[in-house]
Amino acid sequence: MISFVIPGELPALNEIIAAAKSHYGQYCKMKKSFTELVMWHCGNETISNKVNIEITWYTKDERKDPDNVEAGIKFILDGLKEKGVIVNDSRKYIGSITHNFETDKECPRVKVKL
Repeated sequence: MISFVIPGELPALNEIIAAAKSHYGQYCKMKKSFTELVMWHCGNETISNKVNIEITWYTKDERKDPDNVEAGIKFILDGLKEKGVIVNDSRKYIGSITHNFETDKECPRVKVKL
């Protein structure tokens, strides 16, 4: 099992859409930045078979809807793929994805278990 924590909050769906609408370059910068953040924190282990993923989203408050928060999965899967932790982020290599939601005003973060 691989487990790691990404500090802070990843962009929510509304933020991703706003960036994409403002200018295509804004979304590209956002994707690059947060994909690299995931790569920094995910470690160097490799999983070559199908994997189930459990993500716990610790947000600073409860204002964002769960479906808005979990949009950050895009950055997580892309970061894992680019770092070589997973072979690919297709359904051939990703089994289930479980999302849990918690609140931590002092220490927002994303905990990922593979």
